[in-house]
Amino acid sequence: MKMNLTATCFLGLVTGSLLWITHAHAQEAEPGKEGKVEAQYSREIDQLARDKQIQKAFQHIVAQQKQNREELIMLTEIPAPPFMEQKRGIRFASMLKEAGADSVWTDKVGNVIALRKGRKGKGCVALDGHLDTVFPAETDVKVKMKGDTLFAPGIGDDTRGLVAVVAVLRALEDAKIETQSDVLFIGSVGEEGLGDLRGVKHLFSDQSCRIDSWISIEAGAMGRVSNMGLGSNRYKITFKGPGGHSWGAFGLANPQHALGSAIHYFSKAADKFTRSGARTSFNVGRIGGGTSVNSIPFASWMEVDMRSEIPENLVLIDSLLKASVQKALEENNQMRRSGPALTVEFERIGERPSGELAETLPLVQRSMASVAYFGASQKPVGGLRTQISPFQKESRR
Repeated sequence: MKMNLTATCFLGLVTGSLLWITHAHAQEAEPGKEGKVEAQYSREIDQLARDKQIQKAFQHIVAQQKQNREELIMLTEIPAPPFMEQKRGIRFASMLKEAGADSVWTDKVGNVIALRKGRKGKGCVALDGHLDTVFPAETDVKVKMKGDTLFAPGIGDDTRGLVAVVAVLRALEDAKIETQSDVLFIGSVGEEGLGDLRGVKHLFSDQSCRIDSWISIEAGAMGRVSNMGLGSNRYKITFKGPGGHSWGAFGLANPQHALGSAIHYFSKAADKFTRSGARTSFNVGRIGGGTSVNSIPFASWMEVDMRSEIPENLVLIDSLLKASVQKALEENNQMRRSGPALTVEFERIGERPSGELAETLPLVQRSMASVAYFGASQKPVGGLRTQISPFQKESRR
């Protein structure tokens, strides 16, 4: 006889699984405020945790520890930078099939999806870990051990999440727990860098099935609950000109000079803007252009990342960037002594909207109650942030 488990109470099983996944060194989460759990949700999770089938599921997760550890190492050592997740995705799909999913497939953007059918099938809950890591393809991803801790680029973010997704599926199968709603177990693509959340965006488009509740397992401390999406705008900005020899064509407008001016004007304006109000950030992450030291470049470019907790600030800092670029363009064109004027191109390479779920919502409350049950303090935190790891001084998300 299978036990019936409501879709929202599924959070308890998910959170518990994280407690028993092999310890891996991940990026430390920033401190957050203590969340307040309403009594009704604490009682709900306590009641769920006392059920014998749920206890059996947790026992299965503990018993999986050696297998989880081996699979964590195996998946970590399959490189999966953004847009190159296919090899890891194939192995992850085979794990989901072996775990007992009713069906497993890969969608047209590369998301690996497994379906476990619910008793009623009237709703759909998704449990996700992302396949890609932030590190470039040439990064050494060999796992090393120091004491009882595993070290490797991407082992926490988010390979540990993938292992947790499979562990929950196996536990549900072993304990013969039946959910009311269908459950999707997902390895999504394009979370990092220029991936721009392409996997999740596709899953919530009209080209995919309806998802009613979304639970994402990410790197971080046990007590971290993300109830806010941090908005970001990203651009590749390219100044273009005729180019020429640094001596023979001296006096032509120089795209590199214009680029430097744009960075200077934007940094000054954005620094002033971000010193007050809702938290907002800006960064020029990459620059490039030119062919040699004695050549005026044909093109010079930069990639810019701007983030804010509220949409209004993102709009405002976006306008500061565009005004700074326009000022640099006009100024450098006025300085030219000959030849055609510079032009500039804006290419949007990332767009993530801001959004927040209230701490009082049942989805957030049940998540915090699950965390509290396992003895961790609850810290609702906003979105994703730049954090430090031993393998990368500048973590790009």
